[in-house]
Amino acid sequence: MSKSLFTIVLTLFVLSIAAEDLVYLEHSETLSFDEQAYPGAQLLVGNVIFRHDSALMYCDTAYFYESQNTLHAYGHVRMVQGDSVKGYARKMFYNGETKFARFIGNVRLYRNADTLLTDTLNYNRAAGYAYYTCGGTLKDSLNVMTSHIGNYNTKTSQARFTGEVHLVNPKFTLETELLDYNTKTKIADLVAPTDILYEEETTIYTSRGTYNTDTEESVLLNRSVVHNQNGIRMTGDTIYYDKKVGYGRIHGAMEMIDSTNYTTLYGDYGEMKEEHNRGYATGKALMEEWGDSLHHAYTHADTLFTEDVPTNDTAFRRIRAYYSVRMYRYDFQAVCDSLVYTTEDSVITLYQEPRCWNENNQMSADTIRVYIVNDAVDHIHGKGSALAVRESSSDYYDQMAGKEIFAYIVDGEMRQLDVNGNAETIYYPQEEQADSTAAPEYLGMNRTICSHVRFFLENEEIDHVLFTSETTGVMYPLDQIPPGEDRLSGYFWAEQERPTSPMDVLNPTRRLERPSTATKSAADVIEEDSEAVRTAKENRKAKIKERNKAH
Repeated sequence: MSKSLFTIVLTLFVLSIAAEDLVYLEHSETLSFDEQAYPGAQLLVGNVIFRHDSALMYCDTAYFYESQNTLHAYGHVRMVQGDSVKGYARKMFYNGETKFARFIGNVRLYRNADTLLTDTLNYNRAAGYAYYTCGGTLKDSLNVMTSHIGNYNTKTSQARFTGEVHLVNPKFTLETELLDYNTKTKIADLVAPTDILYEEETTIYTSRGTYNTDTEESVLLNRSVVHNQNGIRMTGDTIYYDKKVGYGRIHGAMEMIDSTNYTTLYGDYGEMKEEHNRGYATGKALMEEWGDSLHHAYTHADTLFTEDVPTNDTAFRRIRAYYSVRMYRYDFQAVCDSLVYTTEDSVITLYQEPRCWNENNQMSADTIRVYIVNDAVDHIHGKGSALAVRESSSDYYDQMAGKEIFAYIVDGEMRQLDVNGNAETIYYPQEEQADSTAAPEYLGMNRTICSHVRFFLENEEIDHVLFTSETTGVMYPLDQIPPGEDRLSGYFWAEQERPTSPMDVLNPTRRLERPSTATKSAADVIEEDSEAVRTAKENRKAKIKERNKAH
């Protein structure tokens, strides 16, 4: 290609680019000039039409500064850009060099199903970027957003709103000071403290997250809160919440408050289903049951479940705890492998190596049921290889074993203990003391076997005992107890496992292996050391005789 031909081609290319940047007057009914009033301007009146590349601009009158490639349009201003963007206003100032338009007065910008309404709007055609600073409203097919300041990109459908932001949806309202929103995806990016309100249903609070206003799914960060009107309030470092299906998943320092059932679930992770009011917690899982100041209960396990169980016309509450269960109440403490509690009968059932404590009493069995009345423990039933041990002193432990044991609690203290079926007991009767503060004086160790025995307790001590008529037993002076006779065959004392405070339930302890509960018959007990038995009886008689002489 010759140099002259190249120059001609380059010149035509430059001219074509320059032509694309020029604003052209397409139509006007009249055209005039007033150099004194409007120097350099063409005065256009009547059905005025301009064209700038892909945009057409309409108005009643205009001042066209052709040399500056700008115009001022007045009356029924309309801009049409391609097939999707349309702008309306009372007047418009347009710069063809920057493709920047300023709409003033009853401004409406349409892009497909989106409508932006304001009084003054700045619009960059090249970037598709529109913004207002005097208050405005953006509507899409689902939501209406209002704010003091806002911007909207017609190419990406992305908008940002600042200052008293209100998003109104047919189902909810959203209030914040700063909001990013996409009219295409219907997703709101929550970047400031935000409240989402479902009237008489749900309130969501967060300072950071995303909310899909169409599907009603959200990811909420920074210790967000979801509060349902059914009484459930979820708090967590991160919450995934699906409002439509009523499901929440909580990660990090989970807290789930159920104000209807007076419980709170804690854990590292949890889930909530609004159907049947179901809750789930794991990872340092803890359930707090609120009563009055005396009747708070704290239960820890690897996994905790709560749910409403529907019956014929109503529902009852069920709580399940699995693996390494530890419970603390002021009147009752327990450890076991699994636990179930229902409000239908107000019974806590402990499974697999359960053991529980009240004051200085310990009970263990194959299964233990704890009966609650008016938020307090009323009685405890241990069934299958049942064993009760009470610490009479640091040296002496009263022991009761049988097929089942019932312990009755009054005002937080054990008042009665019934042992049924092959009842075997060891206890240390005490001399009555005139001074209740004096150290106890033990009379000896009583070991018995019968079908049933009942212990009555007063001030945490055995007051008196009732045996069935077929009781067989022996009383040993303290200094003549044969080796091993001071322990029933299934005896164990697991005080180190016992939770000592509400938060101590979170501290794991090594479980003691429970000894075999095989028991001896009455004949075996007495026959093992008949000589020792006779000696013990004789010594006992002698001691009573000496005491009678002294008095």
